Amino acid sequence: MLLNSLLLLGLASCSSAYKGLQRTEGDAGACLQRFRPQIDSPVLYSTQVDVLQHHLSGLLYFRPMDNGSMRVLFMSEMGMKFFDFEFTKGGEFIKHYMLPKMDKKAVVKTLRKDFDMVLMRRDPATAVTYTWNGLRYTAFSLPKGKIYYITDEACTELVRVENGSRRKPVVEATLRAYRNGVPDSIDIRHHAVKFNISLQRVEK
Repeated sequence: MLLNSLLLLGLASCSSAYKGLQRTEGDAGACLQRFRPQIDSPVLYSTQVDVLQHHLSGLLYFRPMDNGSMRVLFMSEMGMKFFDFEFTKGGEFIKHYMLPKMDKKAVVKTLRKDFDMVLMRRDPATAVTYTWNGLRYTAFSLPKGKIYYITDEACTELVRVENGSRRKPVVEATLRAYRNGVPDSIDIRHHAVKFNISLQRVEK
């Protein structure tokens, strides 16, 4: 009896949170275009970032460039820069600056993946669509895991965004209260480590 219980517990712990996904047809481009932040001019957010033992607060700018790239600049309200990243039109990532005490490969990589996830700049042609439990999952493959943009089946509401491993969600993001194609709030939460980002749009 004890052995059977342990086996069942082991099987449950190895079960995938995505095992119920059913492949389906769908226009990923048309669906995601409704929720992809339409940042055509600089947008400013009041921002709180918790990275391990560091807590940072300040202002974050999304700034579209003439060459089609997107700059993401985070600084204190006194003007001290924390980081300055660029996502190019061709999908490359450039680190222009990172606060030295935070300039760790893992931290930069995580921030890159988080902002890439919420900016939704990936080619819709590479997406695969699934449905499960009344929701639609538009998935993009990563070197490890996938990004899932989860909506209702009619694609009228963005429920959440997940960066998932093969077994479970690793990062969850919500984008809420869109105005003129831009969300008023963005929240990113990591499940395994203290690495959270909260953004609230500021009217200039």
